[in-house]
Amino acid sequence: MPELPEVETVRGGLAPVLEGRRLVRVEARRPDLRFPFPENFVQVLTGATVVRLERRAKYLLARLDREDTLVVHLGMTGRFEIETPERQERPGHFHYAAPPDPKHAHVVFETDAGVRITYYDPRRFGYMALVNTATLELHPWFSELGPEPLSPAFDAARLKAAFAGRRQGPKTLLLDQRIVAGLGNIYVCEALHRARISPFKPAGKIARARLEPLVQAIRDVLSEAIAAGGSTLRDYAQADGALGYFQHSFRVYDREGRPCANAGCGGVIARQVQAGRSTFYCPVCQK
Repeated sequence: MPELPEVETVRGGLAPVLEGRRLVRVEARRPDLRFPFPENFVQVLTGATVVRLERRAKYLLARLDREDTLVVHLGMTGRFEIETPERQERPGHFHYAAPPDPKHAHVVFETDAGVRITYYDPRRFGYMALVNTATLELHPWFSELGPEPLSPAFDAARLKAAFAGRRQGPKTLLLDQRIVAGLGNIYVCEALHRARISPFKPAGKIARARLEPLVQAIRDVLSEAIAAGGSTLRDYAQADGALGYFQHSFRVYDREGRPCANAGCGGVIARQVQAGRSTFYCPVCQK
C-alpha cells in the first residue's frame, strides 16, 4: 500500500494541474470503489474549484470552494493519469510502466484548462468521499490521527510518552496511526535500521536518548523518499505492469541475506514476520 512519500509524490504531481482550476466535467463510471460514492458526488464536484491540494497521513485532500473537501485514498493500486493538450503523464516517475487498462478507469475529472485527470484502480481498494471541510478533523478517518512525522509536533517527547510501559516493539507502535500518521512498513523498517534499534525490543525500555536519533531517522528517510519520488511498490507491478513510482534504493527493506549497510557492522539482513508483515532488520547492530 502506498505510504506517505508515495502519496506526497502523487499530491505534488497533481497540484500544478488541479490547484486553482475549476472542474468542468466529472464522470464516475461505476457506483463504487471500495465504498460507494456519495449520491451527490458528481453534482457537488462539477463546477467546483480546487482551492488547494493537501495530504494528511495517506489521504489526498482537495479543498474545494464549496463546503466540502474531496478525500481520496489510493488503496493498493489507485493511481492518476494526467492528460494535457501537450502531453500525458503520471504523477510520480514510473519505470517500465505498461499503458493503463481502460476498463480500470473509474473516475474522470476535466478542468477549465483542458486537462483530463483519470483515476485508475484495478483492485478498487481505493476510495473517494466528500467530507464537510469545517468538520473534517472530526471525521472518523481523521479524528484519531497522530501528528505528521515531518511536523514539529512529532518529537522524541511524544514518542517517549507513547512508548511508556509498552511491551510491543517500536515497529508495531510506529505503524499505529494514532501515534504518528502516515508511516508504513517500508519506511519504519528503514528508520529503525538507521537508528540501530531492534524492531522487537519492548518500546517502553528504549531510552529517551535513543529516540532523538530515531525521530531524525524517520524524518530523513521520508524526506529522501519524497525527493526521490517514492518507492517501488510491488503491488502496482502485479496489478497493472508498472514497477511503481521510483526505483528507490533501500538499505534494509527487501534485502534479506545481504550485508548490512550500517558502517562497521558486518551483519546480514534478516527477515521475520511481525504482526502479519515482513520485518527486515540487522540482528547484529539493531539492539
